[in-house]
Amino acid sequence: MCFHQIVEYNPSFGILNEINHRGHRETINTKHEITPGPLGIWLERAILAMMFLFVIAAPNSIAATQTAWMLGMLFWALRFLVFPRPRVYRTPIDYPMFAFFLLSGISSFLSYEPSVSVGKMRAASLFTIVYLFAENISSKKILRWLAIALIAATMVNVVYTFGQIAIGRGVKIYGVNEKSPLREARRKSRTQNDSIPIVDGDTIEQVDGRSIRSLDDLINALDQSAQKEPAQLAIYRVEWIATLEVPRGHLLPGASPEERLGIQRWSYGRDRRATGFYNHWTTYAESLQLIGSLTLGLFVALPRKRNRNGLLLGLAVAGIAGALLLSVTRASWLSFLLSGLLIATLGLSRRALIVIAACAVPLVLAGLFVLHQKRNVGFFDKKDDSIAWRQKIWHEGFHLLVSNPRHLAVGVGMDSIKAHWREWDLFEGGKLPMGHMHSDYLEIALERGVPTLIAWLILLGMYAWTLWRTQRQVSKEDWIERGIVLGALGGLLGFMTSGVVHYNWGDSEVVMLFYLIMGFSLVENRMTSAQ
Repeated sequence: MCFHQIVEYNPSFGILNEINHRGHRETINTKHEITPGPLGIWLERAILAMMFLFVIAAPNSIAATQTAWMLGMLFWALRFLVFPRPRVYRTPIDYPMFAFFLLSGISSFLSYEPSVSVGKMRAASLFTIVYLFAENISSKKILRWLAIALIAATMVNVVYTFGQIAIGRGVKIYGVNEKSPLREARRKSRTQNDSIPIVDGDTIEQVDGRSIRSLDDLINALDQSAQKEPAQLAIYRVEWIATLEVPRGHLLPGASPEERLGIQRWSYGRDRRATGFYNHWTTYAESLQLIGSLTLGLFVALPRKRNRNGLLLGLAVAGIAGALLLSVTRASWLSFLLSGLLIATLGLSRRALIVIAACAVPLVLAGLFVLHQKRNVGFFDKKDDSIAWRQKIWHEGFHLLVSNPRHLAVGVGMDSIKAHWREWDLFEGGKLPMGHMHSDYLEIALERGVPTLIAWLILLGMYAWTLWRTQRQVSKEDWIERGIVLGALGGLLGFMTSGVVHYNWGDSEVVMLFYLIMGFSLVENRMTSAQ
């Protein structure tokens, strides 16, 4: 009797389906995959190059990071046009992620300012960073090198931060007398011309747009009496940055620069809060919290810490913690402390925890000292203006949220506050810093609606549960992978804690790093589940 069979190839699964003489289908593992051609290979290499460019640029340059993201997405889209198409993996956070994005889009179209809110959807589309990395990291080796490259790139701005503190910035003056020409400084605005004299402790950083390094630079600018226009002095005064106008040709008689300026002495300015290569210290602090948690996770997961890897990771943790300390951002300090506590609890023994706690005490005391020196406030200081105006803004924002059922359902629209804050009676009529609600939870609810906030919380909850399961499943021998998951879990706790008083979800630099680490974690979750 002759038997015949039919063999089919299913390219979607890379297997052979054999139909035997009885008509039943049987599966044969071929262990053979169709390899892409030259164009597909080059597109995959381009995607990999963009991922490395992304992690190197993320802690340092938002422009380069977004360029890497857009090019990476372009190459990935082109890769789907080349046979065989790349495989797409499902992740545990797909449904809440797309629900959050969809609800944000609905809120934007129903906004009080649709043109502004729809434009903000470009920032909302940054969630594709998660999938760029989660779908295109094909091996643990690539995952490890990307994580290491991210930490190494962060150390560039950490070294820059310490170097900037060591060198100093501008000229800090002391003992300004009543006859000093610096007392004639004024701030010119569209509505009024306020007299704001330069006083003891101010740091003059620039004159007429040029940085200065000594009193001679300041004297040369103020001594040019032939120029009618006043000199433009950029100053820093305990978190306040302003450009003041000082008349030229009003220097006092004297032999030394100090006598001519009417001051007692000067030094290099070192009061500025650390910003790295970013424009604001809060952005820098939130970024350091996420990357610092990842670095700490790797250090805790390292089996033997008395070797080269332990030394390098230990130095990286210390450097990032020091730079975070110099940012003088209390919420980020507390977030990193909670993140470190969670990571240490999951990854260290009780004895090691006691040692870590003992080492944390002097660090906390140092933080309180730096806070008092640079901001002249305590950690929980009722006299601190930033705490007082946050409470007022929260009250105004919550009142606006519950004042209209429409606001509860779809929000007022992203960034529409900037156009309607006067009619909504926000920011005490312009007396308080205008911008946002200084809280992720209130800002998302007010701008996008309560359903969007719920979707966001479900997204972060699903992500947390995925990290929790993965860190229990990953082998301790794969210490880098375990460290990534531990660091992501600690960073998530810190991110959500800091989000109570900061709108860190509105910082593109911070969100891109958050999505990047989320992508790393989902890759490890996929690989662990496959094993």
